[in-house]
This record gives sequence, structure tokens and C-alpha cells, in this order.
Amino acid sequence: MLENRRILLIVSGGIAAVKAPDLIRRLREHGAKVRCILTKAGEQFVTPMSLAALSGEKVFQDLFSLTDESDMGHINLSREADIILVAPATANMMAKMTHGIADDLATTALLATDKPVMIAPSMNVMMWNHAATQENLKTLQKRGIEIVGPGAGDLACGEVGDGRMAEVADLITALNTFFQTRKQSGPLSGYAALVTSGPTHEPIDPVRYIANRSSGKQGHAIAAALADFGAKVTLVTGPTQEPNPNGVAVVAVETAQQMLEACLAVKPVDIAICAAAVADWRVAQASDGKLKKTNGSTPPALSLAENPDILATLSQAKTDRPKLVIGFAAETENTLENGTAKRTKKGCDWIVANDVSAGFGGDTNTVHLITDQGGDSWPTLSKKAVAERLASQIATHVKQNF
Repeated sequence: MLENRRILLIVSGGIAAVKAPDLIRRLREHGAKVRCILTKAGEQFVTPMSLAALSGEKVFQDLFSLTDESDMGHINLSREADIILVAPATANMMAKMTHGIADDLATTALLATDKPVMIAPSMNVMMWNHAATQENLKTLQKRGIEIVGPGAGDLACGEVGDGRMAEVADLITALNTFFQTRKQSGPLSGYAALVTSGPTHEPIDPVRYIANRSSGKQGHAIAAALADFGAKVTLVTGPTQEPNPNGVAVVAVETAQQMLEACLAVKPVDIAICAAAVADWRVAQASDGKLKKTNGSTPPALSLAENPDILATLSQAKTDRPKLVIGFAAETENTLENGTAKRTKKGCDWIVANDVSAGFGGDTNTVHLITDQGGDSWPTLSKKAVAERLASQIATHVKQNF
């Protein structure tokens, strides 16, 4: 369940911080992607260089770093993760979390996040048993914070009792359990979804093809978000370098015709999202052999034929039409107007119109969600954030209409 999960690890200032390098190593062995925030107190026990070397990512420390804020920013840092793990979580860190104190990068990120938070408390037994800490613990639990540990045993201070941070293996198990439980109890649990992603490649000859610059990042992110919400997801994807999303059935295709056939084979589904950038045309008669170029030769004339319209086919199906069909409209101008027209023409329920004037392949998207209620313009977001916001809108629609 940790494959391709993005984990933001906050390392605060307790002796248990020395476990952070092993925790990062084990998380990456399970396929997770780890970013770290290291507090000033945490730096007394572990170095930024060691965490960076093991995570393969920059370690963030200073809230007021102009370089870090322009590169990532505490808002994006806290919201691009699938979960925030605070390990160790000292008594001081728990108190700050309880009372909404944001006086450094770690606490500011925690206050700014909209993602799940898990903490692994670690402190002296007397500090753990203190009434203030226990009250803070109850408050954090009421807010939905996941608590792992602490365990009982020999403490670094020489005393024995509760307060020992959970072992790395226990944290891995807790994270796996969290994602498995969320998937099984998500708002889209019991619903089947189809997502198309990536470009299609239409052959000219055995070595050349017609395609576009779609990376597949947005479609793959949508498939992952729907799976996280509990849906049974099938991703039909053209050629892309994106890793397969965790917990998603993947069907790899190359051409538009293959993509259509794969989509029809998946039906019936409750939700269909056509995020793939399907080539509008194909070569009517692709050559069986490589077309040769000779000096002074005239370039071959390519006779094009129109590809099948996958979105229209799903939207206008007489039988087994998905209850919710969502298309994408990649536009370079008049994005909202063209997206609205496409929704009417294709017969789909929603259109996500995205401005691609800056080109395909980036990590952000600026979209308008167009429904029968009109258009809702979203701010520029990471493609992962767009996917999560879309999945949330779908879950609300399903609850109200299915």
C-alpha cells in the first residue's frame, strides 16, 4: 500500500530522531517517496545531509528561506503529501499541534495541511503521563490524528516505562493499515471507475508515428485519487513514462482504436473519465515497411482518417452508459467557452477544460470544471491536487445522485 505514496516526514527534537534514517530507508524499500522537514532541535540528533542522502530529496528546515519558499513553499510542501508523519513527536510538538502554534516550518506545515497526519510520540515517561500531555493527546485524537505508540521499555534517560517511540516496523505497518482502511471505507467504495490517460501513438510506418505531448501525469493522478477514495479503478493508458498508480488495474494501449476497444471491454462502470489526449487522426494506410528518404525525393503524402471519438462513444451509449461521464478539453484560448461547447457536443456530464497554452507535460494545471450548473474556475494547482479535488467533487456527486 506504500508504493508511490508521498510521505512528508517531520523529524522533531527527541533522541528517537536517530531512528529517522532507518525509517526513511524502509519507507523507500516499500516504494514510498519521502520528503523531510527537520526541526532545529531535531538537527541536534540527525543531520540534514543524512536525511537528504537517504530520501533522495532536499531536506527543508527554515520557514523564512527565500530559496525554499520559491522552490516549494510550506503550503505546497504540506499539501502534496499523501500523509504527514511526525516521528518522533515530542511533548513540545504535540502541545504546539494541539494549540495551533506555528512558529517554525514544521508546525506551520502541520497547520496549513489538509492531509491526514500520523504521529509517533516519544518522550520521558513522566512527560508522557503528565496531565497536560494526556489532555493534548485526547484533543489530537478527537481531531482525527493517527497515533502510533508509544511503547514501554528502557528510555534514553535511563528510566523505564511508556514513552519509547514505536519501532520502524510498527510505523510501516501502521501506514500500510491506514491506506488499506481508507481505501476500503472511502466515499467511492463499491463503485467502478474507468480513466483514460496519456497520448495515443498512430503509426505512419514501423518506426514513425503521429502523437502529441501528453505526459499522462493528470490522468494517472486521477486514477490514483479515485482509488484512494475507494473506487475500483481501471486505467487505460497510452504510452507514458508515468508509474502505474497503486491499487489500480492498468491496461496499456498504443492507438486510439485500441483505447476505445479497451474502454468498451471494461464496461459497465459507474464513472468514466476521459483524460487521455487521443490523436484526432491516424494514417489511413500505415506502411508495413519503413518509408525511405532519398536525396531529392518528394516527401510522401499522408492520407489521414478520423479516429474514433471515445468520449462521445461513452457519453452517447445506448446501453451501459456510465452514470457520470467526464471529459477533458485541452485548449490554448477561450478555454471556458470552448470547454462548454465541447460538453454539449459530446454529450458528457462534466468537462474539465484545461489551459495548455504553456504546453503539455508540466506538474501543474489550470482548469475549469464545467457542469450543467455552469463553470467553476480553479486556481493553478499541482496535477495531484487537481486530481484530489476532482475526486472529492465526484464523491459528493455520487452521494447526492447515485
